[in-house]
Amino acid sequence: MSQNHSDQEVAAVRAFNRFYTRKLGVLDQQLLKSPFSLSEARVLYELAYREELSAKEIGAELGLDAGYLSRIVQNFDESGLITRKPLPADRRQFQLALTAKGRQVFAKLERSMQDDVGAMLGALPRGGSQKLVSAMAEIERLLGQPDTASKPAILRNHRPGDMGWVVQSHGAFYASEYGFDSSFEALVAEIAAKFLTSFDASRERCWIAELDGVPVGSVFLVKHNDEVAKLRLLLVDPAGRGHGLGQRLVAECVAFARATGYRKITLWTQSNLVAARSIYQNAGFARVATEPHRSFGQSLIGETWEMEL
Repeated sequence: MSQNHSDQEVAAVRAFNRFYTRKLGVLDQQLLKSPFSLSEARVLYELAYREELSAKEIGAELGLDAGYLSRIVQNFDESGLITRKPLPADRRQFQLALTAKGRQVFAKLERSMQDDVGAMLGALPRGGSQKLVSAMAEIERLLGQPDTASKPAILRNHRPGDMGWVVQSHGAFYASEYGFDSSFEALVAEIAAKFLTSFDASRERCWIAELDGVPVGSVFLVKHNDEVAKLRLLLVDPAGRGHGLGQRLVAECVAFARATGYRKITLWTQSNLVAARSIYQNAGFARVATEPHRSFGQSLIGETWEMEL
């Protein structure tokens, strides 16, 4: 390769860097609409997508000065966004985790950034978004470090074909884990069909969680009346466990319900669904009623949980 050709390549890379920095700057300015700096948003992102992180690990991952990171952590702690637990191996270090409030705040911030990037992609010509994403993946592959770890799970809105997955996954999971019969799958199909036929995009939403492009979770928030929303069909497939998806899905529901003017969220679950009940409780829901019943081929204790917004 000639030196002249190499100089041209260097110039091209530097020109691209200047262009892309400007483009990212436009997106990063959106953070000014929130109370968070770019660094604070990155810390929230790491805590939302990864579990059992210490402040030291976050600082190393993001290249943040220890003093600056300490101030961010202190601010988050005082605002009720995180919990801090001393590490058994070194009590000078803390394991950080988002609280229910923190997950709700992050869900709102994440949704705003998703909308902004979606708007940027939507302005491209037909096929442009696929080309852009492919080009970015190639740049990341060439410049990135070898990494066999899975990418973080993403949450997205429903699209054609998702309801079939929701029905099938619920039917298979609850039959395998709890012995529910086909009447439960029929109920899920009925709920999914009603959601599609009477969908109100301004006040209802379905989120699908994906891991490496494969659906691994779902939740629905639907309108019960003008003031009350229902949380329905929360599911995290065994393949999606360990990523905090249940908490993230519920936090999305709560943030969306608040943003769209509901005053209360209600849900119906069963006493033997221990993991789901823990998620609801940690998010701020309270059990308000119980009732024994015979459904889905099982003797169950139904529970109604509510959250005032």
